[in-house]
Amino acid sequence: MPEKDNCGVGINEPRLVVRKFLARPQHEGVGAVVRRSIGRFEIRYFDPFLVLDEFSVTAPAGFPDHPHRGFETVTYMLQGSVTHEDFEGHKGTIGAGDVQWMTAGRGIVHSEMPAPQGTQKGLQLWVNLSSKYKMIEPRYQEMSSKDIVETAKDGIKVRVIAGEAMGIKSPIYTRTPTMYLDFTLDPGSHLRQSIPKSWNAFVYVLEGEGIFGRSKSSPVNAHHLLLLGVGDGLEAWNKSSKLLRFVLIGGEPLGEPLVQFGPFVMNTQEEIDQTIDDFENYTNGFEKARHWRSELADILPAKVALRTGSSWFRCHYSETLRASICEGGKIRMDPGKIEMSRGGEKLEDVIGRNEEEEELPQLHDGAFVVEGNGGSRLKRRKLVGEGFLDEFIPVEDDSSHPIREFIGSIVIVGADDFDCQEFKLYFWVDEPTLLVTRFEYANLFHTVTDWYSAYTQLDETWKALFSSFRFAKSFTGPVCFRHVIFSPLGYETPLVRGLSEKIKCHGVSAHDLQHSPDIHKTDRLSEFGEMITAAFGLPVNRHRAGKVEPRLSNEQEVFSSLSSWASNHVECKVNLINGLFAHMPMKEQVRAVQDASVIISAHGAGLTHLRKGLESHGIHLYGPYVNPQIVINRLDRIMRSLGC
Repeated sequence: MPEKDNCGVGINEPRLVVRKFLARPQHEGVGAVVRRSIGRFEIRYFDPFLVLDEFSVTAPAGFPDHPHRGFETVTYMLQGSVTHEDFEGHKGTIGAGDVQWMTAGRGIVHSEMPAPQGTQKGLQLWVNLSSKYKMIEPRYQEMSSKDIVETAKDGIKVRVIAGEAMGIKSPIYTRTPTMYLDFTLDPGSHLRQSIPKSWNAFVYVLEGEGIFGRSKSSPVNAHHLLLLGVGDGLEAWNKSSKLLRFVLIGGEPLGEPLVQFGPFVMNTQEEIDQTIDDFENYTNGFEKARHWRSELADILPAKVALRTGSSWFRCHYSETLRASICEGGKIRMDPGKIEMSRGGEKLEDVIGRNEEEEELPQLHDGAFVVEGNGGSRLKRRKLVGEGFLDEFIPVEDDSSHPIREFIGSIVIVGADDFDCQEFKLYFWVDEPTLLVTRFEYANLFHTVTDWYSAYTQLDETWKALFSSFRFAKSFTGPVCFRHVIFSPLGYETPLVRGLSEKIKCHGVSAHDLQHSPDIHKTDRLSEFGEMITAAFGLPVNRHRAGKVEPRLSNEQEVFSSLSSWASNHVECKVNLINGLFAHMPMKEQVRAVQDASVIISAHGAGLTHLRKGLESHGIHLYGPYVNPQIVINRLDRIMRSLGC
């Protein structure tokens, strides 16, 4: 008579361990670490199983947008939680003990990112689909921890993810017949579990040490994969003094040809070639991938920051703008680590220079610093890596992207190294602050005022954005922000793209765009300001009055002195402009040139538009303060050289 297992079912031929190896850590996704057992060079495929990963992920690492076709993924969370989002609009978070059984079928593009702070751990299994199911529509089966059936008997506890054990059965439907059992054995317990004889099966040890196959076999500890031989069941013993936890996974072999190319698994090379073509051309199941990106990367969650007092940071990808907007709280900026134009450049050096290379600031690591939730144990490191930047803030043709440089310069440190205390001499900015480069500001200002002024006017939101700002270089030391927004305002916006790309504009409200993103509906000037509001719930005070911070701290004093000089030299026909010439609409710049022989103004990007036909003479001023008499003396010499 065969011995009875824990379900009372006989086992005639217990399976033995035919192969054992340790799953070693390797990098996967963006900054994530996995222990891959199936799917590596030791065992590429164990029909019907393609991959088994034990993952350990700490934000901001994760698995950003990536495709699948031709198989199923099973994610079983052991600790923490992961947020999932796909191009069909399916989004949710699976926590400890939860399971998600995703059928990729004909195609899915999704992201899997760690939700809260800390380390998230789990298992992900890839189950192959037979040829008749590879092109079915994607679907999900999700079960919370409380809904997963489990039972205990004789010192043995089982959670049944798929299949059945110890008299209970999972409701999960498996197109490829599969069993997925999570066993915990008390010290001294002995398990006998039946397995269909024709199936392939394996064990992966999660914690403790156990004996499998034969009672006299050597014990096996965590992170080991055990391939089981033929038979109709498994015997396992816990002869240690601690709990033993492992998963027993088995499945019916498909016996079909297999061709795999990364996340695509088909039966022939021709099908793989077609899949790659479908993905690259957004066809045959990948249509929605054309304009989709996962929306939110919650790198340092706000809810954790509220509880611990640490920093928070997140990025939102806008399909409409085809760019990311990032924001955070409790962020320190160190102007000393930002190389930027300090003013006082010679006019002839400014006119005609390469703006992208020479106008954009150079940011060094630590230009921006955030405090992580880890105390003194947290080591100083980059907040995000190149993989995250490529995913959320991509660039084309190696061009510069100011927001990418901002985010790439941020480092995260522990509380002991985050020096931004209120009682110290740091400048705190309490109200929400939009950080833009001077280069972006000038480009968008001219785009709005010069090119779009023919048919529309700025509303109050844009007036507020353009009439109240401060230069970072004017701060003498670090600045700490309660709430800061890193937002592309230059060439990255549809507003500017509309000048060089063929865009059919049929404007709609930001509310409609938020629910139905459309790059072609972008002609309202207030749209971007509203997109900021829609994305982050940021209150924009449309009635706030402000003024541009002058480059010179004593600008009014200098202007008064120049006014006095001009009034005494009316024969020179001087047009004195109080402010930055570059900040005037183009038509006003042209009128100023027409009405005067001499223009006296602070120079900026605006003069590059008018450089042809103008004779320029620079008065080079260094630093934030200048003696008015020095300006008058230099102006007097210039005017005499012109015969006045």
